[in-house]
Amino acid sequence: MSRKHHHFKGNEVSCCVKYFLFGFNIIFWLLGAAFLGIGLWAWAEKGVLSNLSSITDLGGFDPVWLFIVVGGVMFILGFAGCIGALRENTLLLKFFSVFLGLIFFLELTAGILAFVFKDWIKDQLNFFINNNVKAYRDDIDLQNLIDFAQEYWSCCGAHGPDDWNLNIYFNCTDKNPSRERCGVPFSCCVKDPAEDVINTQCGYDVRLQGELDRQKYIYTKGCVGQFEKWLQDNLIIVAGIFVGIALLQIFGICLAQNLVSDVKAVKANW
Repeated sequence: MSRKHHHFKGNEVSCCVKYFLFGFNIIFWLLGAAFLGIGLWAWAEKGVLSNLSSITDLGGFDPVWLFIVVGGVMFILGFAGCIGALRENTLLLKFFSVFLGLIFFLELTAGILAFVFKDWIKDQLNFFINNNVKAYRDDIDLQNLIDFAQEYWSCCGAHGPDDWNLNIYFNCTDKNPSRERCGVPFSCCVKDPAEDVINTQCGYDVRLQGELDRQKYIYTKGCVGQFEKWLQDNLIIVAGIFVGIALLQIFGICLAQNLVSDVKAVKANW
């Protein structure tokens, strides 16, 4: 008596797509966890975690928010992508695709609006910088961010050194008892290549001098204009970075949707 063996070859989940998506997302998951860890550590050092109400006390922008928000988004996306791919969970994979697609759409919308409303964006950038100039001494991370920006773009204030009148320590009013009165932060100073040690007092009383004399010691151009010039000079690089990020997002969405289709096809043959 002979037995007949029936072999059925149905659809299979692509191991290549599955583990590539898993590897792709585990990197983002780990990076997101690292960003979150750095952000929470920074807040712990500043005592924010022990007093959460202090989050709203800072008048300017707290750079730690960048680590918290970016790290949180990357962690959630990485988790959904990793577990969704490994467990072939279509719900998590769909969440990953939709969330990533939403981020892509928001980035695209922001890019278009920034191109169309250039003047409005410029005004908002000016307002943002001046608002943070006021809070310069309130937060060490904000202070470091402003110093980095002014040194990198060789600028001072939003439109010029006189914007530092907005800060209570640097304004030129007679009632200001600060030693930094009518000065600017050291990051506004023109660097002397011969100096190995940074002179943090180089900006003291510099705004008491005339415009021509100032130029010998500090940067007189505003950061808004310098940033705009930097964007124009590096337009290809900046555009390349944004296109690269967009392609990565589209690639991730395609991989996730491909895996969802494979899983559904296999389940349909059960």
